Amino acid sequence: MSGGDKLDFEIRPNANPVAAADRTALLANPGFGRIFTDHMVTVRYAEGKGWYDARVEARAPIPMDPASAVLHYAQEIFEGLKAYHTADGGVSMFRPDANARRFNLSADRMSMPALPEAVFLDSLRELITIDRDWIPTGEDGSLYLRPFMYASEVFLGVRPAREYLYVVIASPVGAYFSGGIKPVTVWVSPDYTRAAPGGTGAAKCGGNYAASLAAQAEAIEAGCDQVVFLDAVEQKYIDELGGMNIFFVFDDGTLVTPPLTGTILPGITRESVITLARDAGHEVVERPISFDEWRAGAESGRIRETFACGTAAVITPIGEARFPSGAFTVGGGASGEVTMSLRQQLVDIQRGSAPDTHGWIHKIA
Repeated sequence: MSGGDKLDFEIRPNANPVAAADRTALLANPGFGRIFTDHMVTVRYAEGKGWYDARVEARAPIPMDPASAVLHYAQEIFEGLKAYHTADGGVSMFRPDANARRFNLSADRMSMPALPEAVFLDSLRELITIDRDWIPTGEDGSLYLRPFMYASEVFLGVRPAREYLYVVIASPVGAYFSGGIKPVTVWVSPDYTRAAPGGTGAAKCGGNYAASLAAQAEAIEAGCDQVVFLDAVEQKYIDELGGMNIFFVFDDGTLVTPPLTGTILPGITRESVITLARDAGHEVVERPISFDEWRAGAESGRIRETFACGTAAVITPIGEARFPSGAFTVGGGASGEVTMSLRQQLVDIQRGSAPDTHGWIHKIA
């Protein structure tokens, strides 16, 4: 079957998978994004033909012509989500349908073909099923799934490509930040911005992350874990971190997060946090919040907690913010009660130890 909303995946098991004992050793301390499973998914697209040649096969290098369009014009998008062992002994994914929808929003912004959501979801299920033994069993362990698509047509010329390759790889991971859950320190960049109105800020494309690397290097030089970007127009309002959305918890229990105005990635964890916070009785307001308001609020105690959230890091408290002329702490530099409560609620749902009242969990087995 080709070109439709459903594809039949040809399964080609890896003839030389990692030995069970070696896999166990790797899973004992997987880190984040350093090791990979035995298989990958590939699906091809050609203009006039649609999606075709869906496979699950041994993970291997991808042959690429030097004139492949992605290398010259950066037509590339990706997603990130996780599969977990659940409390009932099964395996599940968290909100993959939301990732499928965002993937196609990114594709539309980058002038790439839409991938049928059914193909996206089936590709994840097929890879998880064949590489299930790679899912770590530790408290923070999960299988990080990376679906991506790039322009594979061989040509030079500034236009949307006519051929694409969709790929899914998987990486067993532990905690995103080493040392466990503790407040991180962030650097508020004075010089770099992440995205401008009308740009690609709401798309999950590689160029956004490449553009953040200089600022992230600046943050590390300042002894910080992550960078916080200000808006590109006035360089006054908080946008997001290099790879996470941000929330502020006020002394009356209200949560504030910057609005989705096209310059901020619409995070799936962000949306989940808003839902869980409202379920718990918190008012959640999406509005601009300036750096000056954040600093004054933290210093006065009006802003009690600040946290970042995303698929990789889940929910991470922010304890200190640094900038060229100084620094300030939030909530005494400790992990806040609201932050940690929301984190626990989210993790419990993801791992099947709390009821899924929103239909977020997709069971694999």
